[in-house]
Amino acid sequence: MNGYPVEIDLRDRLVVVVGGGAVALRRARALVESGARVLVVAQELLGEFAELPVTVCRRRYRAGDLTGAWLAHAATDDPAVNATVAADAERARIWCVRADDGRASAARMPAVTRHGDVTVAVTAGGDPRRSQQLRSAIGLALADGSLPVRPQRRTGDQAGPGSQAGPGGQAGPGSQAGSVALVGGGPGDPGLITVHGRRLLAEADVVVADRLGPSGLLGELDPGVEVILAGKAPGAHTMTQDQINALIVDRARAGHRVVRLKGGDTFVFGRGGEEALACVRAGVPFQVVPGVTSAVAVPAYAGIPVTHRGITQDFAVVSAHLDPSQPGATLDWEALAHGPGTLVLLMAVAHLEAISTELIKRGRDRATPVAVIKDGTMPTQQVLTSTLEHVAADAARQRIRPPAVVVIGDVVGLHAQLAQPRPGCS
Repeated sequence: MNGYPVEIDLRDRLVVVVGGGAVALRRARALVESGARVLVVAQELLGEFAELPVTVCRRRYRAGDLTGAWLAHAATDDPAVNATVAADAERARIWCVRADDGRASAARMPAVTRHGDVTVAVTAGGDPRRSQQLRSAIGLALADGSLPVRPQRRTGDQAGPGSQAGPGGQAGPGSQAGSVALVGGGPGDPGLITVHGRRLLAEADVVVADRLGPSGLLGELDPGVEVILAGKAPGAHTMTQDQINALIVDRARAGHRVVRLKGGDTFVFGRGGEEALACVRAGVPFQVVPGVTSAVAVPAYAGIPVTHRGITQDFAVVSAHLDPSQPGATLDWEALAHGPGTLVLLMAVAHLEAISTELIKRGRDRATPVAVIKDGTMPTQQVLTSTLEHVAADAARQRIRPPAVVVIGDVVGLHAQLAQPRPGCS
């Protein structure tokens, strides 16, 4: 089955479909979408044909029905009729597709998937089932961005970061307006980014990435994509927040598609709101793509549900990057000590001892189970379980460093039962 693949322009050209069933209906719909003039010949037709702008002859196929046609589809449930249509088409030098027997056709239908302005047609040695399986896999990869296809720019649009409109410049005449997508990348495992987020990443001209999040996806980007690392580590910021805001605005104003790739969720302790406001003030179009927050996903991967019937019905997520005794630490530790059944602390490792002391002082039971989860969702994930009284010393002994998520509450007791072994995890 060594065919010669070609795309045919059927706009305002006659195509004859013989048959009135489900296959004929699918073929007729696709032909109408391609702009063809469609004649349907069948004694009986599905009611959906009435919704299509096609000409219908309600009778059996007969010689002469293919006159003036560029293409024919034999799609009845009668092999003899299909063979007759194919033979008539062959004599008239009209390409014909037989729905019942692709190997007997002069032309064959590929399995087709479309993504924006990209059309992929798949053939697999005349095996339609295999073609459809491959088509589905390619369609999914195009949709989720794992098979990246950057949208074609119109003539005169800026091609990317190397174009004449440099950083901070305005897009030239006829250029496509730039935009910003604030994408939550999830807690680290590349598989946890959303489908929409991954697709936007594949279409980006510029990616401004955090230190946390699915950094492994950056290696899959097109070589022409500008990647800017704007990571923030405790006590060491590559870029200030104001610099990041200015950067994404300037790149968008230069006509680029900018993805701000953030760890976790866009608006959970990630300053995504500040970046969105910067776009609003600059008049730059933007969209927010939520992400899987590490506050829930990391405990889940460690076998710790943040709520569980019979244990707790509420939880609180807290940014604990400040020592509770420091000026500017505004958390209500009294309420946290007596309130939610589960506390999830982000950015808390550096102050574990002060936090534990504060909670115990304000009434939290010193025997409360605690888990510290390092590198959550990643192959290097490490889970330490302890108690509120001893967790700081235990974490120091095991040299646990950020990034880590701390979970305080009785749900930690479920870890031993629910934790699933993962390669590289302990």
